[in-house]
Amino acid sequence: MILGIETSCDETAAAIVKNGREVISNVINSQISIHQQFGGVVPEVASRKHIENIAWVVDAAFKDAALNYQDIDAVAVTNMPGLIGALLVGLSFAKAFAYGLGKPLIAVNHLEGHIYANFLEHKDIEFPAICLVVSGGHTSLLYMKNAGESEVIGETRDDAAGEAFDKVARFLGLGYPGGPAIQKAAQMGQPGIYKLPRVFLDRNEYEFSFSGLKTAAMNLWMKSLRRGENNVENMAAEFQAALVEILVEKTISAALHYKAGTVLLAGGVAANQALRETMARRAQNEGLKLYYPSLKLCTDNAAMIAGRAYYDYYNRNFSPLNINAHPNLFSV
Repeated sequence: MILGIETSCDETAAAIVKNGREVISNVINSQISIHQQFGGVVPEVASRKHIENIAWVVDAAFKDAALNYQDIDAVAVTNMPGLIGALLVGLSFAKAFAYGLGKPLIAVNHLEGHIYANFLEHKDIEFPAICLVVSGGHTSLLYMKNAGESEVIGETRDDAAGEAFDKVARFLGLGYPGGPAIQKAAQMGQPGIYKLPRVFLDRNEYEFSFSGLKTAAMNLWMKSLRRGENNVENMAAEFQAALVEILVEKTISAALHYKAGTVLLAGGVAANQALRETMARRAQNEGLKLYYPSLKLCTDNAAMIAGRAYYDYYNRNFSPLNINAHPNLFSV
């Protein structure tokens, strides 16, 4: 039984997972309503809300699991990457909790947690695999030899896909979070009316860049307004189509190049319906198997952290109590 704690951004989450597979409890306290007025996450506000919420969120996880503190075998916590203040709240709490109970501490990479969300729900994933981790803070392609061994083969050079969603949605007046807002507007629009570039698709590499796409969308929208055109649904549809095409084609290209028969989606943007449908269609055409988590496990949660920690627990790969938090992605 592993307690997982996740506070890398604006969700305060705690979960208890058995043997790396069975989710006993999974509690998430989201701050979306707090940050909506700012159009994005304010790091200092997020940290303060984590301090207010973490104790009762952990207690709620134990209550939902009908377990006592001493029933767990280890404490797992996200220590990288993320907002440094937010990470430190979770890490500090986890250290004290583990020390007080005399249980081992396991530090978990947030991106590895997102990847592992697939293994909580799918038992038949075959390797090698290509995994697209796409969220508000990260867009990365990984080659996975097995569940515990992966290599980053490409990542964004600037904005992450989720970050681009947020910025364009705010510019178009659609609200926050940007991914769901643009998806909703795009369902009432038509891609192709506006024309946006598919950045980096002409390059034989697995790097991403969404800053140019974001800027192109903003400039095109301003020009259309000056012409008296203001169909925000069509612009949302074109922006989503361009971003999704880039993500899908890069991923499928990597799978074919590395001769990987499996494609995994992970991260908050993996909840996007257009991304799921387009990736599923392309994967089927190429004879690839596609897996992605349910919507509740796409966004930040602690079940994925506790699940990923099971490998380290099994191998007795514990973390010292002086381990630090890191805002950047050092390795995956």
